[in-house]
Amino acid sequence: MNKAFVKETDQDDDDDIAQAPPIPPGAKNYITPSGYRRIKDELLQLIDVERPEVVKVVHWAASNGDRSENGDYIYGKRRLREIDRRIRFLTKRLDLAEVVDPSVHHGSDQVFFGATVTYSNQDGVENTITIVGIDEFDPLKGKVSWISPIARTMTKAREGDMVTLHTPTGVEELEILEVRYPEGED
Repeated sequence: MNKAFVKETDQDDDDDIAQAPPIPPGAKNYITPSGYRRIKDELLQLIDVERPEVVKVVHWAASNGDRSENGDYIYGKRRLREIDRRIRFLTKRLDLAEVVDPSVHHGSDQVFFGATVTYSNQDGVENTITIVGIDEFDPLKGKVSWISPIARTMTKAREGDMVTLHTPTGVEELEILEVRYPEGED
């Protein structure tokens, strides 16, 4: 179908990539083993389950005749493009991924990738964060990217150290109270 008749642009193809956190130039895409598994599982789900189902629907809809007013065909093709775009994105991310097992630092009191850090701010409020890969971050669950300002500030610090975090609202002093790593592969 000619794109003149549908509200789509070629720019739609880059939506996933535009929304994804960028990997710093020259840096690797560090990821935990569980994060790698999660992305790989999503990719396999798209390839093995979702895409074949949508292809069946599009094939069935195409066999019904007139495609210009066939909603199943039009929306099926759109969903197929979305799935293919996501597959390309996930494949690129997995190709760039460097799996780092944080359990190798188990027992250490120094902050590295994969550490779960409990810290307190100047007001004595305690917070706990886990330093994870760019594709794994989830601030609501306390997972911060290794390229975030707080993770970069804490990296290589030890339990009991005071670190200075520069934020848009000013400078904040943080005390690292505890550093934990998983015992085995998580």
